[in-house]
Amino acid sequence: MQPTTLLRPLLIAVLALALVPLWPTPAQAGTGGNTRVTLTADSDIPRGATVELLRQTLTLAAGEKRHLRSRLEATSSTTGIVGLTNRVKCVNAAGTTVPVIAASARNHEGYDTATYATPGHLPLFADLLLTAPAAGVYTCFLYGSAYSTLPGTYHLTAVAKGTWLEVSTTDQVGARWWQNPSCESADTAKACTYVGTAPARSDAWVFYDDGTPAYQWRAQQNATAVSAQANVELTTCPKGTASCAASMQAHPRGENAVVDTRFEFVQLDATDHACRTHSTAARKTVTDDAHHSVAYFALADLPVDPGCGSREFIMRVYVKHVSGQTVKIDGVQGGLTSLTNGIAFNHLPG
Repeated sequence: MQPTTLLRPLLIAVLALALVPLWPTPAQAGTGGNTRVTLTADSDIPRGATVELLRQTLTLAAGEKRHLRSRLEATSSTTGIVGLTNRVKCVNAAGTTVPVIAASARNHEGYDTATYATPGHLPLFADLLLTAPAAGVYTCFLYGSAYSTLPGTYHLTAVAKGTWLEVSTTDQVGARWWQNPSCESADTAKACTYVGTAPARSDAWVFYDDGTPAYQWRAQQNATAVSAQANVELTTCPKGTASCAASMQAHPRGENAVVDTRFEFVQLDATDHACRTHSTAARKTVTDDAHHSVAYFALADLPVDPGCGSREFIMRVYVKHVSGQTVKIDGVQGGLTSLTNGIAFNHLPG
């Protein structure tokens, strides 16, 4: 798959418009330890290329689950804007992808960008829950992609030590994966969820009222606690972008966007109503230069309240437009690449 089929942002040679900090770094949410392989030498990612950066090989029993997390830290050889995608992909012995590709993307705004935690260094995280459909050997990869319409010769560089791939060392018993519906880059099918000015909705619930199949996750009977996380890819829709439906492009480039977000993991009662709601909230700014940006959420070590009379939970993420550009909530692209997803974990004794 070519990198431009994952995300096709509006990419032109301009500098960052505003000083916007990166969103909080996610924490490893799976239970037990993990093994990490780290990039030992800087690796260039040429324009228009997808480069394998790291891999891990696992031998799993049927139904065994592993949580994978990747971090891709990139620098740029240009001051212009270049798209960056971090992809995690696992394949079986026959080379078939299992179960999906997890991806996150954001535009690198140039080596002179001072808005990142380390100037010029853009980190992206991606998470995947691998469930082995059959006993066998699985190989998991971290790929980096670079893409742009800028003229000339330039590249991104995956940074040694700051780029890694982690895999949980123990079976994540009962863990569950969420992903939202299909949403192709240009959205010619008008299948994506948007928040913004009309005709977009003013707000939306990811995994809840966006067409995601309803699912109630049951914590294991012996779970001492549970954890949940979600990565939500948000894309601004300036006029002229190839990343949104034309009807959703209300403002010229440079307007940027502000949204309020709230991640909820809700324990239900015996009548399937909310009994205890765990949540974390943040206001997010997405610039048109960044264009794509991932909101990372995590809620760890949540008690399972026996007073609720149920061990069922639902996951959802509230996204409300505050100002600026309409924002697209990215989904599954090409039938296989998930840009917005969530995972729930059991914490088991021992």
